[in-house]
Amino acid sequence: MEQLKLELKENIIEALNLEEFTANDIADDDALFGDGLGLDSIDALELIVLLDKDYGIKLTDPESSKEIFKSINVLAAYIDQNRTK
Repeated sequence: MEQLKLELKENIIEALNLEEFTANDIADDDALFGDGLGLDSIDALELIVLLDKDYGIKLTDPESSKEIFKSINVLAAYIDQNRTK
């Protein structure tokens, strides 16, 4: 699971062009939106594409997406249980 979390952080940094961050800057329980990384709704769409492309996970319900994108810990657990790639 630790490898998945590191991979996720690196993929998020690359996909969202967060060049000011490194994987070490993102704590596993930091909020991804709001006060944490400060991501916005456009970033959420990018994350949805990333999940589909890298892990074969298709998110269609915006309400469930809010919970899934709460933190790296929550996102990694969801990917671990639902990935098809």
